[in-house]
Amino acid sequence: MSLHLVIIDALNLIRRNHSVQPDPSDIARTIDTTSRTLARIIDESQPTHIIAVFDHYLQDRGWRAELLPGYKAGRKPMPEPLQQGLERIQDAWWSLGIDSLLSSGDEADDLVATLACKVSEHDEKVTIISTDKGYCQLLSPTLQIRDYFQHRWLDAPFIHKEFGVRPEQLADYWGLTGISSSQVPGVPGIGPKAAKEILTEFTSIEEAYQSEALAAKYRKKLDEHIESARTCKQVAMLKTDIELGFNLQDIRYIPPQ
Repeated sequence: MSLHLVIIDALNLIRRNHSVQPDPSDIARTIDTTSRTLARIIDESQPTHIIAVFDHYLQDRGWRAELLPGYKAGRKPMPEPLQQGLERIQDAWWSLGIDSLLSSGDEADDLVATLACKVSEHDEKVTIISTDKGYCQLLSPTLQIRDYFQHRWLDAPFIHKEFGVRPEQLADYWGLTGISSSQVPGVPGIGPKAAKEILTEFTSIEEAYQSEALAAKYRKKLDEHIESARTCKQVAMLKTDIELGFNLQDIRYIPPQ
């Protein structure tokens, strides 16, 4: 039987379910809703292996904040009832046959990226369940991203329509435009239209910066802010080399009896 690993971006899924509950303090309702959502995901995707990856709510903002002190500064904390209910949610998911991986020192995004790439690079199928477009930089013939809530695939045609670049250029794109939701500044004066124009002509920030063919209107901006562009690109890139400490056998999906 061919392998299919499904990776759940846990807090992404939980927050979206929790945000539509009539009573945010009713964690039992959130547990029930997320469990039913996961049951449908399992039914649709038919995984052979599955895991839910959580950010540790107590950790700091990690290595990205060391590079960019403003990274995710001032974000609203997780609602207290939800924070207190996370362990109950993990237990409920465990009863569905889904183990949880809790980040420690690294963001969940990097854990997801590392696991997904390790498996997909061996020509095995991987599906990441998330609405987070940041994962789209990982897209490959064997790695796909499913936005369950919008019932769509975040694939290469979607990325081209949304950003005008190829998936492998997304980190460069965000290095230029920044990411406002995470307080990543990018290059002042370069917005989505300009970034698309630059990355249509050049494959990367570095190639554009090194080229004498770069349009004068962008030359001055990059000359003044190239280090910021490089830092923002690094922050936008997902790490794929984290030590995970488990193997695939540990997360084989065994349906509950």
